Amino acid sequence: MDEAAVRVAAAAVTGVPDARAEIAERGPAALGEGPTWDPATGRLVWVDVLACEVRFHDPSGGPGTVLGTEQHVGAAKPRAGGGLVVNLRDGVGLYDPDGSFRWLAEWPEDGCRGNDAAVAPDGSLWAGSMRYDEAPGGGRLRRVGPSGEVRTLLDAVTVSNGTGWSPDGRLVYYVDTPTGRIDVLDAGDPSKRRPFAHVPTPGLPDGLTVDADGCVWVALWGGGRVLRYTPAGTLDRVVEIPARQTTACAFGGPGLRDLYVTTATAGAPPGDVHAGALFVVPDAGQGLPSPAFAG
Repeated sequence: MDEAAVRVAAAAVTGVPDARAEIAERGPAALGEGPTWDPATGRLVWVDVLACEVRFHDPSGGPGTVLGTEQHVGAAKPRAGGGLVVNLRDGVGLYDPDGSFRWLAEWPEDGCRGNDAAVAPDGSLWAGSMRYDEAPGGGRLRRVGPSGEVRTLLDAVTVSNGTGWSPDGRLVYYVDTPTGRIDVLDAGDPSKRRPFAHVPTPGLPDGLTVDADGCVWVALWGGGRVLRYTPAGTLDRVVEIPARQTTACAFGGPGLRDLYVTTATAGAPPGDVHAGALFVVPDAGQGLPSPAFAG
């Protein structure tokens, strides 16, 4: 589907208000990623991968805070008892509520780092990886349990990215960015994988989230927008973001009605003045609560 077709598809949607993206936090982030709403603190947790930072955004106007990590951090998610689980260069670690760190599972690989990750309905972490040079087949998708048990779910992926579950937990939507598509997996057997939607250019699919209606929202790296697909795989909404390198999206705020979108300065074209900002689209839809990591 080309750019003109995308506009036609978006124009064909009826009963959807014109959503406007606003700057929630200017950043800028070198590579903003992985927004997740933490209901326990009323803050949005997101990361700047290349700056080795976990950031906390308070939409009520409180000061934003930053947690520095010792390695590149692909994702950070709240834990059930407080603290964070983080997908780092060499594996998955835990931050306790007092700020102390410990490794949960390590798998150092030369030239590789952790990328996007998501918490499954059972409280495990599905953690993706990639090579720094983005060599084909150099990444993996692993399941890390609360006690540190590790299972490789998908091998030989390239840039393991967005992961999200259908409202009933039976399906998993998954992005390996260079494929240019969103796939759907059987949650009980992730090897059962099929294409869900081929994403139109410009841009490549990056992080995603699933809403309460089972629709899949995906941010387009290099595309400056977020697309929404119905459970049938039909594109039915386009939200323009005034920064080209859109990376990921998640619902947050009161009632999980606001869509937060992370962006990057990495690879942004000259004159992209909002590159690296955190955006919010107020009242964009109805999100689903994000499970907390059980460990």
